[in-house]
Amino acid sequence: MGVKLSSRDILVGIKEYVLMTFGMFCYAFGWQMCVLPAGGMGGGAAGLATLINAILPTSLSAGFLTIGNLIFIINCVLLILGVMIVGWKFGIKTLYCILMMSVMFNLVSLLPPDTVVNVFKGVDAWRILMVVLGAASCGVGIAVSFMQGGSTGGTDIVAMIINKFRTVSYGKVLLMTDCGILISSVLLTTTVQMANEAGIIEMITISPLAPEAFARMVYGFMMIAVIGYTVDFVQSGNQQSNQIMIFCKDYEAMAEMIKVKANRGATLIDAMGSYSMTPSKAVMVVCRKRDTSMILKLVREQDPNAFLTVGSVMGVYGQGFDALNKL
Repeated sequence: MGVKLSSRDILVGIKEYVLMTFGMFCYAFGWQMCVLPAGGMGGGAAGLATLINAILPTSLSAGFLTIGNLIFIINCVLLILGVMIVGWKFGIKTLYCILMMSVMFNLVSLLPPDTVVNVFKGVDAWRILMVVLGAASCGVGIAVSFMQGGSTGGTDIVAMIINKFRTVSYGKVLLMTDCGILISSVLLTTTVQMANEAGIIEMITISPLAPEAFARMVYGFMMIAVIGYTVDFVQSGNQQSNQIMIFCKDYEAMAEMIKVKANRGATLIDAMGSYSMTPSKAVMVVCRKRDTSMILKLVREQDPNAFLTVGSVMGVYGQGFDALNKL
């Protein structure tokens, strides 16, 4: 019996693919219009494609082997290796994002390369501003794609292959691959199209270990950090909350105070001090980050000797917070 799709399911599917397309455009625009003209560099499949494109003869790098096409080739090779080693674990959305990333890189390359340069070239430290803006745009694109269930491939596939033989965290795989690409960019002679100090786009050859090569590597690490922060912020920025654990003698009065003055619920959790071996209860409060300071002040007024811990939680769902149907 076939699966029937409602009009709502179809509209949701269309929305997801439109947002993934927008995400890949943001990624391509940030990379090609901001990061590269500023002399920056990055990691992942796009970073590797940029590095290969920079060391190829101009006839090839400006012809078929553009950055967009190289990204597609690299991801295809990784996909084939992934299927051979770990099996078919890639969703249709990942394949779509890989294809759209390549398409968007080629489309964005048709824009004037100094589109963003002309906006920032009169500002002090304009290269840094462009790298940060480009990295933020890339981070938004990645986060939007992640939130729709897509993936940009590249490092994700490498992590799956490595984890087939050895358990290594995604963060370590990302760090190792990105560091390898950035260090390679310092050791190789590359010819890139970037803006000079006057903001004019021209072909510039960067020699191994030259100051420009080290600057590009530093820009690369800056880009990685900004992308990571942006992805986390976009994915969970509006959902970030804090979990406060309060340890005090009069826990009942503390919970009542939080309910009355902070208008927040609290949970009493059984606890026992290992030194005194005295049974007690810990008061746990989950609140939005903007409310944390207010609750801490109220706790201090109630019991100056209270012991507290504050930890971040990425998302809170349920009564008083985000609805479960938003998952």
